[in-house]
Parts: sequence; C-alpha cells; structure tokens
Amino acid sequence: MQGRDNRREIVADIRPYRASDRDDIYEICLKTGRSGQDATGWLDDDDLLPDIYALPYVDLAPETAFVVDVDGRARGYILGVADTAAFVERLRSDWLPGFLEKYPPNDADTPTARFARDASRPERMLIPELTEFPAHLHIDLLPELQGQGFGRGLVRTLLSSLRERSVPGVWLEYGADNVSAGAFYRRLGFTPLASGAGTRVGLHTDAVV
Repeated sequence: MQGRDNRREIVADIRPYRASDRDDIYEICLKTGRSGQDATGWLDDDDLLPDIYALPYVDLAPETAFVVDVDGRARGYILGVADTAAFVERLRSDWLPGFLEKYPPNDADTPTARFARDASRPERMLIPELTEFPAHLHIDLLPELQGQGFGRGLVRTLLSSLRERSVPGVWLEYGADNVSAGAFYRRLGFTPLASGAGTRVGLHTDAVV
C-alpha cells in the first residue's frame, strides 16, 4: 500500500505483528495517546497508556494485531481481540497483578489516577452489546501516516481476520474530544452503541469499508 503526503511518498505494507515490533507499539501508543496527540510527559509515568491500551494486546492476543510497516518499523497499528469476555479474564489473571503492583490505585482526581483506576477494572469492557459485537479494537497511526488510507486498510485487515474466526462484530470507544477519530469511524460505517455516550461504536465484520 502506498500513501502520499505533502513532503514525500510513503511506501508501507500492512502485515501481522511480530514480537520485534513491541517497542514500536509502545512508541506509537505514547505518541498518539492524548486524543491523537503526543502524550509524552502528560501523565506521571509514560508507560501507563501503553500498559493499558497496547502492550496487553500484543502480549495476550498477538494473532489479531497488525501493523503498518515502513522500512521495517511499525509506524501504525490495529490491536484487536476476537473475544472481549475471554480477554477480560486473561487480563485479570495474567496482566492485572503486575499492573496493580506498578500502578497502585488511589483516589486522587488526576488523569494518571483515573486511567489507573479504570484499567484496574477490566470488566468495564463487558458492554451489553457483546453478543453482537464480541470483538474490540484499538487503532493508532503516527502523524506522518494519517489521512492516507492506512487506517482504513488496517480496519479491513482486522475485519478479514475476525471473519475467519466467525466473529460477527467489533466495537471500540474513543475520546469525546477526538473529533477527527469520530469522523473517521463514521466514514467507515461504525455506528453508535446504545450503551455508550455516542463515542462507543460498533461495526459488523461483513461491512464493506
């Protein structure tokens, strides 16, 4: 797949995640973690967002993770799980003990504390619509790859993988202030789910995107 920005042609391929991509996954998550903007230095620990939204996915569900490869480096990703309920159980047994040791929950009213508290409750992902949309995803691209069709390509790739696993639908949730993300998901056909506040959206895997 090729894309073009105002500076140079970017030649990239979408491929399955490899263990050697893990550091790049961390970087992408951090560089896009503040509603699409660089989150470096925003929270008390730069590890926190990757430890919630990226690294558990590539460690526990690498088979449904795909990256945009530019010159051998992952510069964008889509991280999915085919069965959210099963993933929640894996998080609770295999990921949460280490997470809680690293980020003990507290009652402070700060972004860091709020993220840590939310992450300590993986059951937050057990939304009412799981029968129709059992899978969920996270997708991020570094700025130089945005707006060139790579995001759509990643979604198509994940949908194909989920169809092969007989998964009927996938959902995601984005920040209310991330207007560009909302517009992107609408263009692809994601529709709001009743359990959310307009920013939780779902898509059937047989959708044409």
